[in-house]
Amino acid sequence: MKKEKLILGTLLFLLGIIGVLSMLTMEIPIPEEARGILEAQFTPQQIKLLLLANPTIMLLVAVILGTVFYKKAGLKAPILEGVIGRKEINPSIKDILKSGVLLGVLSGILLTTISLLFVPSLPEEFIALGENLKPSLAVRFLYGGITEEIIMRFGLMTFLVWLCSLIFKGLNSTVYWIGIVIAAFLFALGHFPIVYQSISEPSAVLLSYIIIGNMVGGIVFGWLYWKKGLEAAFIAHIFAHVVMVVVERF
Repeated sequence: MKKEKLILGTLLFLLGIIGVLSMLTMEIPIPEEARGILEAQFTPQQIKLLLLANPTIMLLVAVILGTVFYKKAGLKAPILEGVIGRKEINPSIKDILKSGVLLGVLSGILLTTISLLFVPSLPEEFIALGENLKPSLAVRFLYGGITEEIIMRFGLMTFLVWLCSLIFKGLNSTVYWIGIVIAAFLFALGHFPIVYQSISEPSAVLLSYIIIGNMVGGIVFGWLYWKKGLEAAFIAHIFAHVVMVVVERF
């Protein structure tokens, strides 16, 4: 069992690293005060590699937490576990794909609708920021769809569910929902620093948009991780981005 968990953790770390490396395909914003210091000591390529250190560390911590606690939290990565242990995959791959694609498409539609509703009320600086930070397709599908899910669901949500199970003395739907919602909320809060760096006084509407827009997907992906497994969350996150990319093109 320990060997299988070690293999699972290694595979997830390698998958996550692919997503981290995909960030080399986009320009990562650097605060002006930090940019001058970095450019005086490193080449542009070295700076890009240095900026990957933080997500790599988060990924490593998430994989360790997830590998240690996912079984205790009653969570699973059925496809990877089935392949590693050479056992039956439950739920079936067909069920995982169906659930992931369906809820991913619905999430993409919902997130697009939320964006369209809020855009008229958002400050121009924020719209311009979004244009400047627009991630590449590789970042959306690989970092967003895989690495973020490993960090936020396999790592953070797993740990929160396990922690809540100790507090509530067992696993039940309340424990899972607490883990799902808190992980989604913390992910949304993680976007606040760059907003405050770019906009001196963000409005309540803007902050509400950041929270709602980032929590909706996280709640859906968290539910899928709970009910269908980590791979379903991967698939849903990727297909949510597929929908949003298609809408943006038209």
